[in-house]
Amino acid sequence: MQIYLVGGAVRDQLLQQPVKDKDFVVVGATVAEMLDAGFQQVGADFPVFLHPTTHEEYALARTERKQGSGYKGFSVHASPNVSLKEDLQRRDLTINAMAIEVVSLTDDTPVSGDVIDYYGGLQDLESHILRHVSGAFSEDPLRVLRTARFFGRYYDLGFSISEDTLALMRQLVSLGELAHLSAERIWQESSRATMQLSPQVYWQQLFEIGALTEYFAPLHDAWENTCIRETVQTALYFAGQMRLNLSQRWALLMTSLTASLFHSENAESNSHLSTAIKNINAIGNKAKVPKSHTQFATLFVQQAEKLSTINTLSAAEKIDLIQGCGAHKEPNKLSQLLVCSHFLELATQHRQMMIALNSFHAIGMTDIAPNLKGPAIGAALRQSRIEHLQARDIE
Repeated sequence: MQIYLVGGAVRDQLLQQPVKDKDFVVVGATVAEMLDAGFQQVGADFPVFLHPTTHEEYALARTERKQGSGYKGFSVHASPNVSLKEDLQRRDLTINAMAIEVVSLTDDTPVSGDVIDYYGGLQDLESHILRHVSGAFSEDPLRVLRTARFFGRYYDLGFSISEDTLALMRQLVSLGELAHLSAERIWQESSRATMQLSPQVYWQQLFEIGALTEYFAPLHDAWENTCIRETVQTALYFAGQMRLNLSQRWALLMTSLTASLFHSENAESNSHLSTAIKNINAIGNKAKVPKSHTQFATLFVQQAEKLSTINTLSAAEKIDLIQGCGAHKEPNKLSQLLVCSHFLELATQHRQMMIALNSFHAIGMTDIAPNLKGPAIGAALRQSRIEHLQARDIE
């Protein structure tokens, strides 16, 4: 019997990231031997056991064979004859398919500390690449979301997704495989990704490969508008950096469905606001979003205009806002709504200034008259940059 620390614990240890959970693979053991050692089996069809004291997961080495649709359509084969290499081959990404041998079932001290790496995980860690282990990646559509989540998780470390893996993700989307995923698993992956330091990366990646159309179709449609997409992504980035809670992050994402927040000159009618709220609820129902998050997002969209103009509200309007937000019962909710409003406004300002910065850099010496001298050069550059930005604003 050999026991190996595998997956995320090995990956994060090598990345010098905090190790949250430890998972182990046991090679050469039977179910009976695990039970005799005091381990508790979880799941009738899956050879996974909980350690009697640490409650960490120990799984018998296994292989899987695709037999149906979705992430549940697999037959699992576990036996003492399955090798570690065979077990690791079924995993999603190379950086998750490494192992370190430990002493025993009761002692997880590394035998030598050497990393067992059959599929190039060490090289991909060094190159900061997310790459699938094998063609088996395409057998589980949940891996589309998992890969996008890992991309968001390690985005700030400079990771990217390999082109071959992106091609497989797009293929799974185009074949409609995501429709076979349960809403619960969709929300599990999406909520975890939304609570990462750079939550916008997950949603942007899913948008780029068309993966939002199944469970988040209104969001996909809204993000076809570059202004909305870039503004909300920036707001999500700020939310991640400032550790906002999930309800706040979800509300900022759902503001994508409310076009008037991004085009003040086109005040949204009650019918359009009603449509936005309807879409927020539709996404909530489709993706099994907890009601508390949907309700908070709806409240933010309803009160967004007043929240953004607090300084100009009359006394009566402030009292009505308190009543409308339920702040007389939950003062903290008003604070959370105001923070969301601030971040959305900050994101809008940030996008405007990034556009201005692009116009600044777009104009150089070759764009002004060549015979200018002295201060006239600076004045001409300034005027050309202003005109370039004004043309962008008209667009």
